[in-house]
Amino acid sequence: MDTMTGEMVSPLTLWIAKLAGAVGGSVISVAYLLPAGRREAAVRFLAGAVTGLVFGGPAGLALSDHLGFTERIGAAEMALIGSATASLCAWWALGVLQRFADGLMAAAGRRGGGA
Repeated sequence: MDTMTGEMVSPLTLWIAKLAGAVGGSVISVAYLLPAGRREAAVRFLAGAVTGLVFGGPAGLALSDHLGFTERIGAAEMALIGSATASLCAWWALGVLQRFADGLMAAAGRRGGGA
């Protein structure tokens, strides 16, 4: 049920809101950490989109509850916010982990090459 209007929200509307949030979160996060190549971009985009779709509802509920506006926004907006947030966090985290792993491999290569 939509808390703003008191009407029932269709599952299709919620899926569209989650999809829009997940894709939006993945696209926006490109500005924070650019991918090194096509493969990394594709993997991070898909992981962000799937994370947004799967965890968008719970993330939106937790976020709106924490910020105190659960009663003021509708279910579709809550799903959109949650999906975008989850997607953005997943994309950013995967990028940071990838760069960290690359740095570890490069450091191990330098130590192994000098011995």
